[in-house]
Amino acid sequence: MLVGAGPGDPDLLTVKAARAITQADVIVYDRLVSDAIMDMIPARIVRIFAGKTARNHHMPQDEINALLIELAGQGKKVVRLKGGDPFVFGRGGEEALHLARHAIAFEIVPGITSSAGCASYAGIPLTHRGLSHGVRFVTGHTQEGFDLDLNWQSLADPDTTLVIYMGLTNIRRIAKELIAAGMPATQPAAALNRGTRPDQKILKANLSTLPDKIAEANLSGATLIIIGRVVELSEELAWFKP
Repeated sequence: MLVGAGPGDPDLLTVKAARAITQADVIVYDRLVSDAIMDMIPARIVRIFAGKTARNHHMPQDEINALLIELAGQGKKVVRLKGGDPFVFGRGGEEALHLARHAIAFEIVPGITSSAGCASYAGIPLTHRGLSHGVRFVTGHTQEGFDLDLNWQSLADPDTTLVIYMGLTNIRRIAKELIAAGMPATQPAAALNRGTRPDQKILKANLSTLPDKIAEANLSGATLIIIGRVVELSEELAWFKP
């Protein structure tokens, strides 16, 4: 089973995901799975860490794919546990295709993706009448050796909420390119660090000043970037007090 663990708060696990992690023989998990969720796994279940950070892969993707095939071939009940949702920048599609092409039966258990979970816990609606008529999800990270070649002109729409996964490393480049493409430098922006967890941090600024704020705060770990006028609503809607 490819299982989405959500953004971190164990209460945001689906019922099916919670059941799966207590009934598995082996769990292959990512670094974005929170400690609170890992603590729910019974001690008898084998755990294999396959975490990744930008430019630092504990286990390369082809090795993860091979491991899943090997474990399934041993007749084990395997859970591939991923932060957020497996099909939203989680490479779950690649792993599912690999299983399908090796005739391995599998299930997909969706999870609350980080954009929905972390934005909600920060009091930021991704869409809001009069402020945002849509939302775009993009990745701010590329494979090593490849340029961050996004359609900046398309992304620089001030009436759309822009959500950037894995954008911490390239935030200066992202801000510079969006402003050059026509997005206002004063567009509200936020960095949501370790969202939904007890140590959640929210940095709010505008597009031009957010990179400096992030550098000053020395953020690390799972961080989501949200750019759009909806960020201003968090002044009134922020409800989660870690």
